[in-house]
Amino acid sequence: MDTINAIILGIIQGLTEFLPVSSSGHIELGKAILGVEPEENILFTVVVHFATALSTIVIFRKDILELLKGIFQFQWNEESKFAVKVIISMIPAAIVGVYFEEQLEALFKGNILLVGCMLIVTAILLYFADKAKNTIKKVSYSNAVIIGIAQAIAMLPGISRSGATISTSVLLGNDKTKAARFSFLMVVPLIFGKIAKDIYDGELSLESTQIIPLSAGFLAAFIAGLFACTWMINLVKKSKLIYFSIYCLLVGLIAIGFVGYQNFLQ
Repeated sequence: MDTINAIILGIIQGLTEFLPVSSSGHIELGKAILGVEPEENILFTVVVHFATALSTIVIFRKDILELLKGIFQFQWNEESKFAVKVIISMIPAAIVGVYFEEQLEALFKGNILLVGCMLIVTAILLYFADKAKNTIKKVSYSNAVIIGIAQAIAMLPGISRSGATISTSVLLGNDKTKAARFSFLMVVPLIFGKIAKDIYDGELSLESTQIIPLSAGFLAAFIAGLFACTWMINLVKKSKLIYFSIYCLLVGLIAIGFVGYQNFLQ
């Protein structure tokens, strides 16, 4: 992968990881447009995901420090309860990632039709979430389980992880700002867990020619992630998800039309 493509895909990853439009779906569409091979490459995917996880930590650094302080008091306080809810929400995605890894990877190989269909599913979720009334309710333990299931389903290319988790949380009656905060924090441990697993399995290998593209992709994803995370929190507060619903619907229809056009030419 050359440096320009790495920067473009890094920006796409950074923006779409937080905006409810499916980072996996847009990465697949971006690779198809740029002519990048679908399997190229695992290391780049890990690097840009690490960059977006790092941008989440930077944005929520105060929240994370408060959580850590509360947890290390070894008391059943609000921080400990929140941490348990995050752990509960991780379980469904962790199970799917461990036991269905090969099946999931097979879906991330230029399956544009699936991406298009799942983007339309994302559009429907965002539409209903945008119409929901705001409350002051916190995420409960049962909510954490349901949101976790939504996150596991969002591992399919084309379903937005942030869109699915925030929409599910809001539709369950939770405060929109708290829903966004929970959605962004719950994914950080999963990303670091996935990186650790890939390193342990020996699936990551670095060649000298990859250093510049990887560095460029990392910086692009990190900077775009800082911007998108902050922007998304404000958008959720102001109930502006309808615009992303329309966007996902249009991109989904274009993706399906693109596949139909390719089949017609063949």
